[in-house]
Amino acid sequence: MQQSKRVYTWEFPVRLTHWISIACIIAFSITGLYIGNPFIHALSADQYIMGWMRFIHFVAGYAFLLGMIIRIYWSFMGNEYASWRAWFPFSAERWRDLIGGIKFYALLSKKAPFAIGHTATAGLTYFIVFLIFGFEIVSGFALYSVNHSGFLWTLLGGWLTGLLHLQTIRLLHHLVMYVILAFVLVHIYIAWWLDSVEKNGLMFSIFGGYKFISGKE
Repeated sequence: MQQSKRVYTWEFPVRLTHWISIACIIAFSITGLYIGNPFIHALSADQYIMGWMRFIHFVAGYAFLLGMIIRIYWSFMGNEYASWRAWFPFSAERWRDLIGGIKFYALLSKKAPFAIGHTATAGLTYFIVFLIFGFEIVSGFALYSVNHSGFLWTLLGGWLTGLLHLQTIRLLHHLVMYVILAFVLVHIYIAWWLDSVEKNGLMFSIFGGYKFISGKE
């Protein structure tokens, strides 16, 4: 019988920022939809529903920014599975892995990509997702900077108002939310599917950090 090897893959900062992102995306989606199209009406001025929605949205924005900073920092300080190098197919082997992964997800191959950490396909996908997250942060702070002044607000996103009209920024900020929600659904489906195929504890590894590897290293 083949023995499985328990590998500590996802360190605490990686797991922490993952769940910060999940919590923030949920908060952004609910409050953002309300801010754009209020679906609950206050019966009195004391209820302050829009104020609370905006407050939660802003707090989530700061938390999301902090999570991104921690994750980027840990991509230089963490283990090999957290490294920024996993986001890019630098080597010929990673390029083969990337092409093989694309064929697998396009149903052109039955061979599933394998990696203890991120496959080349997953790594490049997450890098693109990080860029999308970055746009949401910048565009969000660009909208927020309208009511604030100073170098910090200009640095965080105010500069974008000099490149795009405010309504364009608001529209893109809103539309990109749907892109992120679509990614979340696909991400959960693929993770669950691969876990059922490889039986390596992938779904639970984001809680405890460990994956179980057998037959390959």
